[in-house]
Amino acid sequence: MSTGPGADSAPAPNTHDTTPDDPVEPKSSMFSSLKVRNYRLFFMGQVVSNTGTWMQRIAQDWLVLSLTGSSTAVGITTALQFLPMLLFGLYGGVLVDRLPRRPTLLVTQTAMGLTGLALAFLTITGHVEVWHVYVAAFAMGLATVVDNPARQSFVSEMVGPDQLQNAVSLNSANFQSARLIGPAVAGVLITGVGTGWAFLFNGLSFVAPITGLLLMRPRELYVVERAPRGKGQLREGLRYVAGRPDLIWPIVLVGFTGTFAFNFPVYLSAFADDVFHAGAGSYSLFNTVMAVGSVAGALLAARRGTAKMRVLIAAAVAFGVLEVVASLAPSVWLFALLMAPLGITAMTVNVTANTSIQMATDPAMRGRVVSLFMMVFLGGSPVGAPIVGWITDTYGARVGFAVGGTIAATAATVIGLILARAGGLRLSVGWNRGHPVVRFVPREREELATVA
Repeated sequence: MSTGPGADSAPAPNTHDTTPDDPVEPKSSMFSSLKVRNYRLFFMGQVVSNTGTWMQRIAQDWLVLSLTGSSTAVGITTALQFLPMLLFGLYGGVLVDRLPRRPTLLVTQTAMGLTGLALAFLTITGHVEVWHVYVAAFAMGLATVVDNPARQSFVSEMVGPDQLQNAVSLNSANFQSARLIGPAVAGVLITGVGTGWAFLFNGLSFVAPITGLLLMRPRELYVVERAPRGKGQLREGLRYVAGRPDLIWPIVLVGFTGTFAFNFPVYLSAFADDVFHAGAGSYSLFNTVMAVGSVAGALLAARRGTAKMRVLIAAAVAFGVLEVVASLAPSVWLFALLMAPLGITAMTVNVTANTSIQMATDPAMRGRVVSLFMMVFLGGSPVGAPIVGWITDTYGARVGFAVGGTIAATAATVIGLILARAGGLRLSVGWNRGHPVVRFVPREREELATVA
């Protein structure tokens, strides 16, 4: 079980991962988790590192395209970066549950930084070949297998359960903000001095999170009991999730939305080119507006402070419906405008699912459960991309986008009804001050209302 800060000196006699002396931050504060020193150091390091990561993504694709002239080669690079998560993601979760997360992150962040620096050296000196980029992408993917679940689950050790939703939401806002800044900076560097300098910035950017980890106060972390080394721990993790409807159904929902509805590079590029014939500028506009919406969605989730299942279901339904509405947009400007609420609802689904899963999971199982969540979420898009790409090419971008949204909304509705039935709830339709009200209520309350 987890205990509060300073648990290495005396166990805390409570069951809420906090000590009586811990200040309770108001959940309505949008940036309340930044008051925790360890998390503040972590957050500041991630600001720099995430910017470098987005810079490397842009520079990596551009370098491969310039070396080969092949879009297929660019696709191979992306696949190699995601392949380790699909193949070894669950084993990464097992390792994370066994190992102390702060030292683990020091190793993974150092490895990723060195990979970026090696690629920078090869590119700047003019010796880079496409297979070097393939190896670097695969190496980054291997590090991510452990780094991703370690980073996700380490958040709860820094802030405790009361601030978990806020911290996860701010992490998402951090990543999406870097998505706005990183590509722009990368474009300037690539045009001005070459792709190698973007790789160099990314490699050096890992100094920031490593420094933050080293400056943390270990005694202020919420200590979590590690899973002992043993056989069958992967199967144990899968059984644990399978036996928990509050875990398995959010993961299934994220799987459907990630596979069929989150393939924005396919959809948005098709709308920019084939539907509106507006070129690369409109594609960039769509992504920028969506990123702004994603930042807003993450900050709203941070302010909300709770991760309720009904919020997840409602956001997923709204996300799917918005995709269907956007597929019918008659003009490029209306389509671009709809990208903002689409980004808000997409980020609400992501943050709420992530937080609810972490809060519902036993700390000793958190690495395995988070790795399964991330494997489904990150692995869904590469798996679904060829499917939605075929639908888009065959029937058009509007049909492809509408199909993705319909699948997301339908999956959310079905899963919502399953969870409501499992929780003993019934759908109630009524009127309140002249307005229709649709909500789930306990079966007993509905039956009493009928008798009365």
